[in-house]
Parts: sequence; C-alpha cells; structure tokens
Amino acid sequence: MEITGAGRTDSGVHASGQVISFELDWRHEAESLRRAINSYLPDDMVLLKVEETAADFHPRYDARRRAYRYNLYNSPERSPLYRLYSWHVQTPLDVSKMNEAASYLVGVHDFATFGQPPQGHETVREVFRAEWQRENKLLSFYIEGNAFLYRMVRSIVGSLKVVGEGKWTVGEFVAALEACDRDRAATTAPPQGLCLVSIRYDR
Repeated sequence: MEITGAGRTDSGVHASGQVISFELDWRHEAESLRRAINSYLPDDMVLLKVEETAADFHPRYDARRRAYRYNLYNSPERSPLYRLYSWHVQTPLDVSKMNEAASYLVGVHDFATFGQPPQGHETVREVFRAEWQRENKLLSFYIEGNAFLYRMVRSIVGSLKVVGEGKWTVGEFVAALEACDRDRAATTAPPQGLCLVSIRYDR
C-alpha cells in the first residue's frame, strides 16, 4: 500500500496535524479502520481520524494552508519536562520586539533568506499569520502560510530569537528578509521545538 503525506518534517520535528492518504479496499466503517491501524502503530504515533476522500485528492498539492508552532523555553534553568518539545534559551527575550519583527513576515515575500525550496527554485511564499505568545516561561511562535521552504520556520525562529536578545534590531531583521540571501539568516533553531499543527483544504 502506498502512503502519501502532506509534507515531510525534519528529523526531530513533531506533528500533531499531519495528513496522509492511501487507497484500501475496506468493507467496514472508517472508525474500525482507525482502531485497526492504531493497534499496529508504535507508541509515538497515533491516527486521530479517518475519512473517505475523492479519488483525486492529494494531501500535499491540495493543501491551501499549513500552520506550525515553535516552542521556546525562556528561563535561566532548563526544564526536564519541556526538553523534548522546546528550545531552551537562557537569555531574557523581548517578546514585543520579536512580534514587531514577525509582523513583517505577513504577506507575500521572497523567503530565500530563511530556507530552500523542497523542489525547483521558487522561494516566494505567502504568510497569513506570524506571532509570538507567552505563557509564563514558555514562548510559542505561531506561523501559518500557503507553503514553507525547507527549514524556513526554524530559520525564522532563530533570527527572531536574536532580535529578542537585542543582538539584532527589527530593522536588521527586515533587511535580512529583504536580502534574499541564506547567509544573512541567524543560527537555525533546533528541531525539537517545532510542531506541524494543522493543514487546511478547500474540500
């Protein structure tokens, strides 16, 4: 059986909203199929929902929006509970400056500074939302776009982090974005803080 996914994630990246498709001759209800598949999956994977789709549905090419969340644990002391699902940053971060810089990501831009296309040469993408939220020591960056370049979200997070540290101004972040030069990005954030949270379709 061939399984097609909506997209690939880097090693170490999590997904709570991944979508896959496959063809299967199944004569029972969808819920019983979901339970049957879950009985064979490893402990770190679970199938949440099964739906029948049109024969021409493609989870990657039919996707209209993808949303990611990146968790950053901002504290002098590390957290054993968050270590597998966040980036531990000890330096205090200015979230207001990080959000000011992130606002310039919204819209249609050439994001070549922050990633490489998974295929071809096109690096223009549209971002609908880009913002940080704080809950005590946990900072969460939410970004939604029509598509993303390879390592784009992690690269953006790494560059916004240096804005929060005061090492870059907002203007320097915008200049890096507009340069369309991969060498202008800051250090890429580690993978464990990133999670693909949703994929939206027209149908």
